[in-house]
Amino acid sequence: MFTFETADQKEVRRFRIAQFNGRTATVKSGGATITGHVRSVMEKEASVPPRWTITLVPAPAKAQAPLRPASRVRPFAEDYF
Repeated sequence: MFTFETADQKEVRRFRIAQFNGRTATVKSGGATITGHVRSVMEKEASVPPRWTITLVPAPAKAQAPLRPASRVRPFAEDYF
């Protein structure tokens, strides 16, 4: 699990929406990019400005889909010659 703290309300909103919809979220931290499901978004009530602790469960990296072969459609003019 990956835990980090933020004071950015827009970022917190994005993570809450991802958690609610069951989607993965991506965060960049110190040059590393972590993608995973949001496990929790907790507010630290005793801080000014408000801060949140967000916990992500890293998702396995996706394998790239193989490229599709080019279509084999002949030009229209070839049908008549």
